[in-house]
Amino acid sequence: MKILIINGPNLNLLGKREPEIYGSQTFEQYFEELKAKYPIIELSYFQSNSEGVLIDKLHETGFSYDGIILNGGAYTHTSIAIADAIAAIKTPVVEVHISNVYAREAFRHHSYFSSNCKGVIVGLGIDGYRLALESFLK
Repeated sequence: MKILIINGPNLNLLGKREPEIYGSQTFEQYFEELKAKYPIIELSYFQSNSEGVLIDKLHETGFSYDGIILNGGAYTHTSIAIADAIAAIKTPVVEVHISNVYAREAFRHHSYFSSNCKGVIVGLGIDGYRLALESFLK
């Protein structure tokens, strides 16, 4: 099974950025834990702060992977282009948000991605990625 985790803008700063919201662990540290916990899964990770690069990665992998876990960061609330890319691919996508976006600013309450995703995990911290991964195993 091949699963790709895609993180969008500013998620490269996990471990440094607002630790009271996002925690103190880097994503790279967490990703190593996931790979160790799920050795039977071919797990890949990609991060970009650029909308077009994220779309290109969805196009590149969206017909050959078994699942994509996507945290689009702020693009979740602004990018119809990424939403269209999710709709255009065959690989199922689970949308993940570390923080509870519904407890934050009102503009974060709407996701352009959700209607094109297999599911959404919100507000369960960095462990949301593991839960998304488990959803592909069932």
